[in-house]
Amino acid sequence: MSFCLEQHLQQSEDYKILIKNTGFKEAKKVIEKHSPKKVYVNAGEKILGARIIGIPPIPIGINDDESKVTLPYTKPCHGTAVVELPLEKDEIDKIKSSAIKD
Repeated sequence: MSFCLEQHLQQSEDYKILIKNTGFKEAKKVIEKHSPKKVYVNAGEKILGARIIGIPPIPIGINDDESKVTLPYTKPCHGTAVVELPLEKDEIDKIKSSAIKD
């Protein structure tokens, strides 16, 4: 079974919100500053079961040492948040494979 971001955020406390109720540009700055490695995806890319909304290219932070990712999560009527959560290596690899190629 694949990972579902929406379900994880509803049913688990194993995540950290770095900033909430923010805009796309500020979310991008937080991810780029917080994460040791970044990959970039296009708007509308489906990551962890959710479509990523924002101004492309959209960064997703990856910390391979801690098996964590940091990504923007936009929920209608609530704005954009930057969420850090642990993931299995195969889910991190799926995110890396969705990255925009140079």
